[in-house]
Amino acid sequence: MQWEVVIGLETHAQLQTQSKIFSGASTRFGAAPNTQACAVDLALPGVLPVLNRQAVEHAIRFGLAVGAKISPASIFARKNYFYPDLPKGYQISQMEIPVVVGGHLEILVGDQIKVVDLTRAHMEEDAGKSVHEEGFIGPHGEVSSGIDLNRAGTPLLEIVTEPVMRSAAEAVAYAKTLHTLVVWLGVCDGNMQEGSFRCDANVSVRPKGQAEFGTRCEIKNLNSFRFLEEAIQYEVRRQIELIEDGGTVVQETRLYDPDRGETRSMRSKEDANDYRYFPDPDLLPVVIDEAWIAEVRNQMPALPAQLREQWQTEYGLSAYDAQILTQDRDTAKVFEELATIVGKSLAKAAANFIAGEFASALNRAGIAVANAPLKAENLAPLLTRVADGTISNKIAKDIFAVLWEEALAGKTISTVDQVIDAKGLKQISDSGALETIIDQVLATNQKSVEEFRSGKEKAFNALVGQIMKASQGKANPGQVNELLRKKLG
Repeated sequence: MQWEVVIGLETHAQLQTQSKIFSGASTRFGAAPNTQACAVDLALPGVLPVLNRQAVEHAIRFGLAVGAKISPASIFARKNYFYPDLPKGYQISQMEIPVVVGGHLEILVGDQIKVVDLTRAHMEEDAGKSVHEEGFIGPHGEVSSGIDLNRAGTPLLEIVTEPVMRSAAEAVAYAKTLHTLVVWLGVCDGNMQEGSFRCDANVSVRPKGQAEFGTRCEIKNLNSFRFLEEAIQYEVRRQIELIEDGGTVVQETRLYDPDRGETRSMRSKEDANDYRYFPDPDLLPVVIDEAWIAEVRNQMPALPAQLREQWQTEYGLSAYDAQILTQDRDTAKVFEELATIVGKSLAKAAANFIAGEFASALNRAGIAVANAPLKAENLAPLLTRVADGTISNKIAKDIFAVLWEEALAGKTISTVDQVIDAKGLKQISDSGALETIIDQVLATNQKSVEEFRSGKEKAFNALVGQIMKASQGKANPGQVNELLRKKLG
């Protein structure tokens, strides 16, 4: 039987605020357990929640970025369930009227663009954390678990998609695009190791051609793109095998075990009615008028999708190149600065250099783009000297390595022309000089000459390599190819 996979994602993005959503307690990561939980977070008798305005503005900003409707009056509700790290016995969330309704996100899967429709994005508070570390000892010496309430009340934006993804690859592409967007907007720091961005994947399968959805299972708290992909792939296999063996998929919440590469049952999956949602009597509706929306809109940066479209039109970049350059705002900024200096004709070369040599150097050094020791003004002359034939691409890489090492060592950074002159790296473009080198190489490599003339194209490349070696990499590759073919012709 042919099966179709159906995937929807629920993503919790921690809103980048100094304090929690309903209290003044800090949201700083890494504090000692229970040192950032105030009376409101602990749900002590008589306390009242007070909404964080900046958290609402972050939600509005996200809604505008995905083309969603911003609800003029948004209501907070109590989501009732018992869990040890939920002091109130309910979570303040949103149900009927969230801040953000609808919207969509364009993703690139391979070389295909797919639109992922969003259902909603609602605000809520995070729960605390149960600690089950080995060796945790209670007050009487017994083996115990602990509760850390530092995260209780941390502001979250839960972003929910329609069930429109059909593979793990699409789900990962969506998650990466969403991650880029929330970090770009400044609404979330995107730190997956610290739990600032985590996904729940709703996965089901159905026979191809069937309109009705299969029974879904939710895989909770996936905090890496690799784990997201692995968990979905395993769950799809599990459900198909279960059905084909005559079993039935049970609606449940599952966890992914990365060590064993499998999902396992955590608890039965509740429906919305089980949470007994009702409007929180301690919180008034949030009124969001057009003036507030306009204020937020005016403060927004250019969006990744806008820049991708602009660069593909203006500079002739491919969709893939544009996607790479808009993976974060700092990379986009470097490209824009470099393209502005070198001009439209070299914008493609600038894109290749940033995605290639520049990105590799940052990776090796473990440096963020924002802290790169070389700036656009240092890099631009490399591209112009390649374009005017002064140096080859290979020599440009060597010069870049020199400039990079100088910058890392805190030395005064040389200019590109200074390095070319000091090391004698100017490309040989004189036809007479090149012919002399080519003649010498042909005379000492007769076997390769005969192989080429017998139809072996690889022999030509071998001869080019010998010529470049003889010229110490300075020969103009284009001229070498042209002159060599004439001589062999």
